[in-house]
Amino acid sequence: MKDLNASSSTWADTLPSQWGPELAHTEIEVPLSRSPQDLPTSSAIRAVSATERLSLWGWMREGLRAALFLEPRIGAAAPTPWQLLVLSLISGALLLGAARLQVVGPAQFSMRGWLTPMWSSLVLLWLAWWAMAPAQRAPTPAPELGVPGPSGGLAAWYVLSAWAPLAPLLVLYVLMGLAVHQPALWNGPVASILFWVAYGVLTVWVLATLVVVSARFIRSRVRTAVFGVAMAVVVGVGMWQFQDQPWEEDALAVADASAASADGAQRPEPAQLALSQGLFENQQLLWQQQVDALLPQRPGVVDVYGLVFAPYADENVFRRESTMVNTLLQERFDAQGRVLHLLNHAETAETHPWATPENLQRAIAALAARMDREHDVLVIYMTSHGARNHELAAAHWPLQVPPVTPEMLRAALDESGIRNRVIAVSACFSGGWIEPLATDSTLIMTAADATHTSYGCGRLSELTFFGRAVFHEQLRQTHSFTEAFAKAVPLIQQREVEAGKADGFSNPQIRVGKQIAPVLQSLEQRLQTEAPNASSAAPAPAADAPSPVPATAAATDPATAPPPRP
Repeated sequence: MKDLNASSSTWADTLPSQWGPELAHTEIEVPLSRSPQDLPTSSAIRAVSATERLSLWGWMREGLRAALFLEPRIGAAAPTPWQLLVLSLISGALLLGAARLQVVGPAQFSMRGWLTPMWSSLVLLWLAWWAMAPAQRAPTPAPELGVPGPSGGLAAWYVLSAWAPLAPLLVLYVLMGLAVHQPALWNGPVASILFWVAYGVLTVWVLATLVVVSARFIRSRVRTAVFGVAMAVVVGVGMWQFQDQPWEEDALAVADASAASADGAQRPEPAQLALSQGLFENQQLLWQQQVDALLPQRPGVVDVYGLVFAPYADENVFRRESTMVNTLLQERFDAQGRVLHLLNHAETAETHPWATPENLQRAIAALAARMDREHDVLVIYMTSHGARNHELAAAHWPLQVPPVTPEMLRAALDESGIRNRVIAVSACFSGGWIEPLATDSTLIMTAADATHTSYGCGRLSELTFFGRAVFHEQLRQTHSFTEAFAKAVPLIQQREVEAGKADGFSNPQIRVGKQIAPVLQSLEQRLQTEAPNASSAAPAPAADAPSPVPATAAATDPATAPPPRP
């Protein structure tokens, strides 16, 4: 047998040494399923695979990088559910904290204000899904530098669209907070122009980052343009119609601080109601007695009936103000024996029916049963704290009293069939009551518009600014509600300026239905004829409340001025 390894072997001619010393030690790779030209693509695919798993910091980094309009280096990566949750919470918490800068002094979190803008996020999420659907179904385009553009789907888009505009949004919030805390910086014409230029640039920056990030996922000029226009519309509608903010002024805390700083003492706790079976039984008896005492309407006479409603027991100012209006209606508007006064206060539980939504509805029904519902006039006065969602606050601990809404009042009035209505609401944000209550046969006036606070509650306040100016002062000089309101508004504005109200003029509102105007003019003429000398006579102090301060004692010293109220 021959040695196959010998140099003389015939097999030796086939050894690599026959091709030269350089190739003798060279290993030749034989591809099995692809050509050598496929090797660069293989390297790119390995790079993409490496980017399919990003850490939390990696997502943050790429999102912030997108704020500078740079290509996010995420490839086909998509966040895990936990990453999506944590990244959303972090960005949301940063914006929530920055939004707190827009409220001076004590603030309270508003769940409604925080949730309201989220409708726009849902709309944009659906628009993004629609716009990027064709690109997500198509193959990923070949990369130019070894790493493809983002193709991680809706979850990846959501994370990048939350973090890309984060930096300009935070700067924008700081700018707005600076305008609130130091308004004097922007008083000059040049400073004002600089503010609005900065505001505009930051706003455009935010929108541009969203469009650019979305375009990288959509990969279609037409669909990107449609998405951009739709996004601008959604954002514009949100800024126009949904102006709720996650933080709002804690007016009760402001009132406490103001009262404490005025006399160096803590504000005393209000008296609390002591519930008992006897008290409940007395309330039922008291209610029936007051309803039975209502005088019937007089044929041929346009009578005035009144309903005064003060549901907030923790502030004495509402007790004083409602008592003042009750007395005014009886003495100035010929409504003796025709007024129901619903009041929450620990010291009046034996003398006044409780101001609850149920009693409000029952009172309207009882008054409708006594009056001429087609010709008589019902005057309703409501005084309390008000919320941004236009609820009228109610409190009478430990009795649970829900708030009152304008829709609730409108339903009770419509059900009663009372036609001629004069409604006054003394509360913050009370301008939101106008639209729900407006009819051709209704006059409604409010202490503020729908977006501003009114003024004048707390331990130092005898009356609210609105109640003092319109009812205690002007309606003692005239029987015209429109004239009294017109003369009171500049007084309210002047007193708010002198008292240092920091969140803008309360801007009281009025709307007069065309059908009630002649009814009130006829009533004014009758009252002027019957009591020509009554306009100069001030009523005696009510038995259950201190006498309100005179008109000439309006608060002008900011150190002792009553605080704003919700």
